[in-house]
Amino acid sequence: MGHHDESSDEHHNAVDSLANLFTKANHDLTLVHNRLDKEFRQIYPDNANPMKLVARIKKIQDELPALKDQCRELLSAKQDLIDKARTTIVGNRASLQRLQTSVGVPVTSDSDDPAFTNFNEVIDEWTVQVRSRTGDESHEDSEDINNMLFSAIVQGN
Repeated sequence: MGHHDESSDEHHNAVDSLANLFTKANHDLTLVHNRLDKEFRQIYPDNANPMKLVARIKKIQDELPALKDQCRELLSAKQDLIDKARTTIVGNRASLQRLQTSVGVPVTSDSDDPAFTNFNEVIDEWTVQVRSRTGDESHEDSEDINNMLFSAIVQGN
């Protein structure tokens, strides 16, 4: 047999001792967790169980970045829809007014067209609502409105 080093035995014993300590600590923590879980289930209703609340908070924190990304996508899609609707409606109105002029029919003014008036009112109300939530009255274009809405939704996160 080769030469046996005593410091190597001490090293192995220290590592074994530390591993045993971690194993015991893990076992003790598992026992505490199980006792708390059992006690909380007996004391609290399901929706007020502190352990379940902590788990729910952790899940929400984990999902928040994805939710923010989805909000950005939703707001971008909303803005695209508003822009396309406005372009289509305004373009169709202009075509209709040219057609009315070409056939000699009186042109319908914006104030005499309740559907067009309502459409503009809805968009104007949305813009005012977004600005009031963010406290910003200076922006005019729709992309800025979209960004203001996003910041109002996720502020403080």
